Amino acid sequence: MDRPYLFCHMLVSLDGKIMGSYMDLPACEAAGELFYDIAFGQPPFYPHQGWLSGRVTTDDNFTHYREPDLDPDAPPVPAGDFIAGKAPLYYVSVDPRGVLGWQGNTVTYETTTAQVIEILTGQASNAYKAFLRRQGISYLLAGEESLDYALALKKLKDHFGIQMLMLGGGGVLNWSFLQAGLCDEISLVVAPAADGNPTTPSLFSAKEGISKDKPISFTLIGAQEGKGNALWLRYRVNHPEPETGAEMP
Repeated sequence: MDRPYLFCHMLVSLDGKIMGSYMDLPACEAAGELFYDIAFGQPPFYPHQGWLSGRVTTDDNFTHYREPDLDPDAPPVPAGDFIAGKAPLYYVSVDPRGVLGWQGNTVTYETTTAQVIEILTGQASNAYKAFLRRQGISYLLAGEESLDYALALKKLKDHFGIQMLMLGGGGVLNWSFLQAGLCDEISLVVAPAADGNPTTPSLFSAKEGISKDKPISFTLIGAQEGKGNALWLRYRVNHPEPETGAEMP
Protein backbone atom coordinates (compact mmCIF):
# COMPACT_ATOMS: atom_id res chain seq x y z
CA MET A 1 0.00 0.00 0.00
CA ASP A 2 1.52 3.32 -1.09
CA ARG A 3 -0.11 5.26 1.75
CA PRO A 4 -0.41 4.93 5.52
CA TYR A 5 -3.03 2.71 7.10
CA LEU A 6 -5.69 5.26 8.05
CA PHE A 7 -7.97 4.77 11.05
CA CYS A 8 -10.58 7.30 12.14
CA HIS A 9 -10.61 7.49 15.95
CA MET A 10 -13.27 9.69 17.56
CA LEU A 11 -15.10 10.29 20.82
CA VAL A 12 -18.83 10.58 20.16
CA SER A 13 -22.06 11.03 22.09
CA LEU A 14 -24.99 8.66 21.83
CA ASP A 15 -26.45 11.00 19.21
CA GLY A 16 -23.27 10.90 17.13
CA LYS A 17 -21.86 14.32 18.02
CA ILE A 18 -18.12 14.98 18.21
CA MET A 19 -18.49 18.27 20.10
CA GLY A 20 -21.04 19.70 22.49
CA SER A 21 -22.04 20.42 26.06
CA TYR A 22 -22.39 16.70 26.80
CA MET A 23 -18.59 16.59 27.09
CA ASP A 24 -18.80 18.62 30.30
CA LEU A 25 -20.73 15.91 32.13
CA PRO A 26 -18.87 13.81 34.73
CA ALA A 27 -20.33 10.76 32.96
CA CYS A 28 -18.00 11.48 30.00
CA GLU A 29 -14.73 11.49 31.95
CA ALA A 30 -14.08 7.77 31.67
CA ALA A 31 -14.92 7.79 27.96
CA GLY A 32 -12.48 10.64 27.41
CA GLU A 33 -9.72 8.79 29.22
CA LEU A 34 -10.40 5.64 27.19
CA PHE A 35 -10.30 7.64 23.95
CA TYR A 36 -6.91 9.11 24.85
CA ASP A 37 -5.40 5.83 26.06
CA ILE A 38 -6.36 3.96 22.89
CA ALA A 39 -4.51 6.44 20.66
CA PHE A 40 -1.89 7.97 22.96
CA GLY A 41 -1.42 5.62 25.90
CA GLN A 42 1.85 3.97 26.88
CA PRO A 43 1.75 1.97 24.71
CA PRO A 44 -1.22 2.96 22.52
CA PHE A 45 -3.47 0.33 20.95
CA TYR A 46 -2.69 1.77 17.51
CA PRO A 47 1.09 2.12 16.89
CA HIS A 48 0.66 5.19 14.70
CA GLN A 49 3.14 7.91 13.81
CA GLY A 50 0.73 10.84 13.84
CA TRP A 51 -2.78 12.18 13.56
CA LEU A 52 -4.52 14.29 10.95
CA SER A 53 -7.23 16.92 11.36
CA GLY A 54 -8.85 19.66 9.33
CA ARG A 55 -8.44 23.42 9.50
CA VAL A 56 -11.43 24.09 11.77
CA THR A 57 -10.43 21.36 14.24
CA THR A 58 -6.89 22.76 14.29
CA ASP A 59 -8.13 26.30 14.90
CA ASP A 60 -10.48 25.11 17.65
CA ASN A 61 -7.76 23.22 19.50
CA PHE A 62 -4.36 24.69 18.66
CA THR A 63 -4.15 27.91 16.63
CA HIS A 64 -7.29 29.51 18.10
CA TYR A 65 -8.17 31.55 15.00
CA ARG A 66 -5.04 33.69 15.15
CA GLU A 67 -3.96 35.37 11.91
CA PRO A 68 -0.65 34.19 10.43
CA ASP A 69 2.18 36.73 10.53
CA LEU A 70 2.64 37.10 6.77
CA ASP A 71 5.25 39.12 4.92
CA PRO A 72 3.65 40.12 1.59
CA ASP A 73 7.12 41.03 0.29
CA ALA A 74 8.71 37.68 1.15
CA PRO A 75 11.11 36.45 -1.56
CA PRO A 76 9.77 33.55 -3.64
CA VAL A 77 10.24 30.24 -1.87
CA PRO A 78 11.61 27.21 -3.73
CA ALA A 79 8.99 25.20 -5.60
CA GLY A 80 7.63 21.98 -4.13
CA ASP A 81 7.43 20.56 -0.64
CA PHE A 82 9.37 21.75 2.39
CA ILE A 83 10.70 19.26 4.96
CA ALA A 84 11.78 21.06 8.12
CA GLY A 85 12.85 17.93 9.98
CA LYS A 86 11.77 14.55 11.27
CA ALA A 87 10.15 13.58 14.58
CA PRO A 88 8.77 10.50 16.37
CA LEU A 89 5.18 11.84 16.11
CA TYR A 90 3.43 14.28 13.77
CA TYR A 91 0.33 16.43 13.80
CA VAL A 92 -0.89 16.82 10.22
CA SER A 93 -3.15 19.78 9.50
CA VAL A 94 -5.15 19.95 6.28
CA ASP A 95 -5.09 23.65 5.39
CA PRO A 96 -5.60 23.95 1.61
CA ARG A 97 -5.46 27.74 1.27
CA GLY A 98 -2.93 28.33 4.05
CA VAL A 99 -4.66 30.38 6.76
CA LEU A 100 -3.67 28.91 10.13
CA GLY A 101 -1.77 31.22 12.48
CA TRP A 102 0.89 28.97 13.96
CA GLN A 103 3.18 30.31 16.66
CA GLY A 104 5.49 27.30 16.76
CA ASN A 105 6.18 24.02 15.01
CA THR A 106 4.77 21.65 17.64
CA VAL A 107 1.43 21.00 19.32
CA THR A 108 0.74 19.45 22.71
CA TYR A 109 -2.39 17.42 23.42
CA GLU A 110 -2.67 16.32 27.05
CA THR A 111 0.78 14.73 27.57
CA THR A 112 1.49 14.15 23.86
CA THR A 113 3.68 16.50 21.81
CA ALA A 114 3.92 16.26 18.02
CA GLN A 115 5.66 18.12 15.22
CA VAL A 116 3.38 19.99 12.81
CA ILE A 117 3.03 19.18 9.11
CA GLU A 118 0.77 21.33 6.91
CA ILE A 119 -1.04 19.95 3.85
CA LEU A 120 -1.48 22.75 1.31
CA THR A 121 -2.77 23.12 -2.23
CA GLY A 122 -1.66 25.44 -5.00
CA GLN A 123 -4.01 28.05 -3.52
CA ALA A 124 -1.62 28.73 -0.62
CA SER A 125 0.29 31.97 -1.17
CA ASN A 126 4.04 32.42 -1.35
CA ALA A 127 3.76 34.60 1.75
CA TYR A 128 2.12 31.76 3.69
CA LYS A 129 4.71 29.21 2.63
CA ALA A 130 7.45 31.66 3.63
CA PHE A 131 5.69 32.04 7.00
CA LEU A 132 5.72 28.27 7.54
CA ARG A 133 9.41 28.13 6.68
CA ARG A 134 10.14 30.81 9.27
CA GLN A 135 8.22 28.78 11.84
CA GLY A 136 10.13 25.60 10.94
CA ILE A 137 6.91 23.89 9.83
CA SER A 138 7.04 21.27 7.10
CA TYR A 139 4.48 21.50 4.32
CA LEU A 140 3.37 19.21 1.52
CA LEU A 141 1.57 20.30 -1.63
CA ALA A 142 -1.30 18.02 -2.64
CA GLY A 143 -3.34 19.36 -5.56
CA GLU A 144 -3.74 22.71 -7.25
CA GLU A 145 -7.32 23.97 -6.95
CA SER A 146 -8.54 21.08 -4.82
CA LEU A 147 -7.09 18.72 -2.25
CA ASP A 148 -5.69 15.46 -3.62
CA TYR A 149 -6.31 13.13 -0.68
CA ALA A 150 -4.39 10.17 -2.08
CA LEU A 151 -1.34 12.28 -2.95
CA ALA A 152 -1.31 13.82 0.53
CA LEU A 153 -1.24 10.40 2.16
CA LYS A 154 1.40 9.08 -0.23
CA LYS A 155 3.68 12.03 0.50
CA LEU A 156 3.26 11.54 4.25
CA LYS A 157 4.49 7.99 3.85
CA ASP A 158 7.26 8.79 1.37
CA HIS A 159 8.70 11.87 3.11
CA PHE A 160 8.09 11.09 6.78
CA GLY A 161 7.84 7.30 6.90
CA ILE A 162 4.32 7.36 8.31
CA GLN A 163 2.96 3.82 8.13
CA MET A 164 -0.16 4.34 10.27
CA LEU A 165 -2.08 7.59 10.66
CA MET A 166 -5.04 8.57 12.82
CA LEU A 167 -7.84 10.61 11.25
CA GLY A 168 -9.27 12.88 13.93
CA GLY A 169 -11.94 15.15 12.47
CA GLY A 170 -13.83 17.19 11.87
CA GLY A 171 -16.85 15.52 10.40
CA VAL A 172 -16.37 16.98 6.90
CA LEU A 173 -12.78 15.74 6.70
CA ASN A 174 -13.68 12.32 8.11
CA TRP A 175 -16.39 11.85 5.52
CA SER A 176 -14.23 13.16 2.67
CA PHE A 177 -11.54 10.55 3.29
CA LEU A 178 -14.19 7.85 3.55
CA GLN A 179 -15.79 8.94 0.29
CA ALA A 180 -12.37 8.89 -1.35
CA GLY A 181 -11.92 5.26 -0.30
CA LEU A 182 -8.83 6.07 1.79
CA CYS A 183 -9.96 5.28 5.35
CA ASP A 184 -9.45 1.68 6.50
CA GLU A 185 -10.96 1.52 9.98
CA ILE A 186 -13.35 3.37 12.30
CA SER A 187 -12.68 3.43 16.04
CA LEU A 188 -15.42 5.00 18.15
CA VAL A 189 -15.49 5.59 21.89
CA VAL A 190 -19.15 6.18 22.70
CA ALA A 191 -19.79 8.32 25.76
CA PRO A 192 -22.95 7.57 27.78
CA ALA A 193 -24.37 11.04 27.17
CA ALA A 194 -26.10 13.28 24.63
CA ASP A 195 -27.31 16.87 24.45
CA GLY A 196 -29.59 16.82 21.40
CA ASN A 197 -28.06 19.99 19.94
CA PRO A 198 -28.96 20.07 16.22
CA THR A 199 -26.15 22.48 15.29
CA THR A 200 -23.03 20.82 16.71
CA PRO A 201 -20.88 18.74 14.31
CA SER A 202 -21.46 15.05 13.87
CA LEU A 203 -19.03 12.21 13.22
CA PHE A 204 -19.50 12.35 9.44
CA SER A 205 -20.80 15.24 7.38
CA ALA A 206 -21.08 15.61 3.60
CA LYS A 207 -20.66 19.12 2.27
CA GLU A 208 -21.69 20.38 -1.14
CA GLY A 209 -18.70 20.86 -3.40
CA ILE A 210 -16.47 18.78 -1.14
CA SER A 211 -18.03 15.34 -0.77
CA LYS A 212 -21.16 13.39 -1.63
CA ASP A 213 -23.69 11.64 0.57
CA LYS A 214 -23.06 8.28 -1.09
CA PRO A 215 -23.75 5.66 1.63
CA ILE A 216 -20.95 3.49 2.99
CA SER A 217 -21.24 0.26 4.97
CA PHE A 218 -19.01 -1.08 7.73
CA THR A 219 -18.15 -4.47 9.24
CA LEU A 220 -17.91 -4.75 13.02
CA ILE A 221 -14.50 -6.08 14.14
CA GLY A 222 -14.61 -5.27 17.84
CA ALA A 223 -16.87 -4.17 20.69
CA GLN A 224 -15.61 -3.62 24.22
CA GLU A 225 -17.20 -2.19 27.33
CA GLY A 226 -15.09 0.40 29.12
CA LYS A 227 -15.22 1.99 32.54
CA GLY A 228 -18.01 4.40 33.37
CA ASN A 229 -20.45 2.90 30.85
CA ALA A 230 -18.30 3.84 27.86
CA LEU A 231 -18.27 1.62 24.79
CA TRP A 232 -15.42 1.11 22.28
CA LEU A 233 -16.51 0.03 18.81
CA ARG A 234 -14.26 -0.86 15.88
CA TYR A 235 -15.40 -1.22 12.28
CA ARG A 236 -13.67 -2.12 9.05
CA VAL A 237 -14.67 0.18 6.20
CA ASN A 238 -16.28 -1.50 3.21
CA HIS A 239 -14.55 0.68 0.63
CA PRO A 240 -16.50 2.49 -2.07
CA GLU A 241 -14.92 3.20 -5.41
CA PRO A 242 -12.26 5.92 -4.95
CA GLU A 243 -13.22 9.40 -6.03
CA THR A 244 -11.06 12.41 -6.88
CA GLY A 245 -10.62 14.94 -4.10
CA ALA A 246 -12.66 18.09 -3.79
CA GLU A 247 -11.65 21.38 -2.30
CA MET A 248 -11.58 21.50 1.48
CA PRO A 249 -12.81 24.60 3.31
